[in-house]
Amino acid sequence: MSNDRPPRIGIVGLGNIGHHHATQLENLDADLVGGVDIAEEARERFTEEFDALAYESDEELYEVVDAVIITTPNRFHEEYAISALEAGVDVLLEKPLAHSLESAERIAAAAEEAEGFCMVGFNNRFANPVEVLKHYQDEGRFGDVTHVEANYVRRRGVPGRGSWFTNKEISGGGALIDIGVHAIDLALYFLDFPEIVEVSGVTRSQFGGRDDYAFVEMWGEDTGPEGFDVDDSASAFLRTADGTTVSLEVAWAVNRPTNDEFLIQGTEAGANFDRAAQELTLYESGQGGANHLTDTTVDTRSVTTHAEEQKLFVQAVEDGEAPDRNTVEQGLAVQRVIDAIYESSETGRAVRLDE
Repeated sequence: MSNDRPPRIGIVGLGNIGHHHATQLENLDADLVGGVDIAEEARERFTEEFDALAYESDEELYEVVDAVIITTPNRFHEEYAISALEAGVDVLLEKPLAHSLESAERIAAAAEEAEGFCMVGFNNRFANPVEVLKHYQDEGRFGDVTHVEANYVRRRGVPGRGSWFTNKEISGGGALIDIGVHAIDLALYFLDFPEIVEVSGVTRSQFGGRDDYAFVEMWGEDTGPEGFDVDDSASAFLRTADGTTVSLEVAWAVNRPTNDEFLIQGTEAGANFDRAAQELTLYESGQGGANHLTDTTVDTRSVTTHAEEQKLFVQAVEDGEAPDRNTVEQGLAVQRVIDAIYESSETGRAVRLDE
């Protein structure tokens, strides 16, 4: 792209997350030039709020942008990501990569052939406590990391019964593919994306389909249990080629306390990252003076993770170079794990990924 102007960015999918991304872009050296949505009401709201053109056709948008941020429901990721890549437009694609493994593989194939690049929206990696944790890990402070316990558990947090989130045909799944995707990504990120050889898991649908589903608040509108055909919790265990392991607990709804903690176990030290509180604690031991245990709280500045993610994306668009973080290959690795958990739950057996 030309270096004499800011990158021209468009938003594909003008719902809540699309508006969130558009708002964050206003604080960057980028030009929000337009958006796309099939709903006229969404287009009108976008134009009024951001003073940018809104199109019904993605082809029209691709003619006036350098890059797009795709925030549609999961089922439509493939359609828009591939058309953008074929048009020579760089892409930031919200998680998950797609609603199914087959769809994700087609996106990955298109990205490999494209002149532009595709970055996947795993925004939690950009939290400052995660950046610090990875810094210490790269320095060798933890020694060999042997196990990650990943939790993304809501006590009551179904995101709108009756919305596309609870429709398997559009979403591809429930809690596992919606918020579990973040937990899996962070766990694999902490392990530097090792080769996964075996996945065992169980998904459950125990609350969302009930008439007596009791909740205090809900992210979207509650239209009742009719049509709820996705999982609302999942438990899984992953084993890697080098013996490293991951345990996973994910839930939209469950009768236990909320838990957003990621625990990292290493041979020299460990850590606890509380995603909700944005707190990082290190656990170490030593013999200096006397045998002792040390817990260290790491204080960092709070950041908006989507904004930090966008900074990297916009800079990559400006530089004309694909970022080495949040790659399609990593997104595909996460999608394979999600697919294997669903398969393991259906078959009642562990799934091998190295065969």
